[in-house]
Amino acid sequence: MQEFPQILGVFSMQKEANIGTGGTKQTRDNVTYWYVRILSPNDFEVQPLNQYHVPSGIKSMVKKSQFLTTYTPEPAYYRMNTVPALESLSRKIRKGENAFTEGNLNEAEQQFIKALMIDDHNVDANMGLGKVYAEKKEFEKLKHVLETLLSIDEVFVVEQRKRFNEFGISLRKNGFYDESLRYYNKALEFTDKDENLYFNLARVHYERGDRDGCIKSLKSALALNPSFVEAQKFLTHCERLSA
Repeated sequence: MQEFPQILGVFSMQKEANIGTGGTKQTRDNVTYWYVRILSPNDFEVQPLNQYHVPSGIKSMVKKSQFLTTYTPEPAYYRMNTVPALESLSRKIRKGENAFTEGNLNEAEQQFIKALMIDDHNVDANMGLGKVYAEKKEFEKLKHVLETLLSIDEVFVVEQRKRFNEFGISLRKNGFYDESLRYYNKALEFTDKDENLYFNLARVHYERGDRDGCIKSLKSALALNPSFVEAQKFLTHCERLSA
């Protein structure tokens, strides 16, 4: 039985583009390159390549019948351009992670920035840089990373969300309440079944002085997990203050 997803490689798509008007109007072929994965026997995921030949940008779903009639395989392009670029990107991220683990924050920052020069929307590189800035307490820079991460849906899959949640907590503890609120509200667009997100959102509301928002979020957390002791204690405290 085949396992999915499977990397299919790079494919090109050719479209005719009209240039000029009237008597100067010309038709030219516009070729774009796409990184392709098979998600199921009938579902293909395509993502555009950037100028450095790595997949970056919005992923789209294409049915097999449409894919086979629209896209052309480019095995030489994939082997000569995309594979080396992806390996270079992976090396820089790996060096950044190793430097961070060793406590060499400046080296880690440099490596993650180099990775982002290849793909400015790479989740692992942005996450790594965010960890560096949180550790160095450079919160204005962390806010900039947060802006990028909030635009990437991939951040909100379960594994990434747990890592990203640390940034929300760090920003809250250092008074960046609006940024924390943006993260938690965005995260809840992807999953409203995580009581910890509601609990952390409640803490931001509380520290902003929004007691009603705090109580509402705590009730949402307890609706998902009635045995959430910390949330119950927090709610009791807030209701006592309101009374």
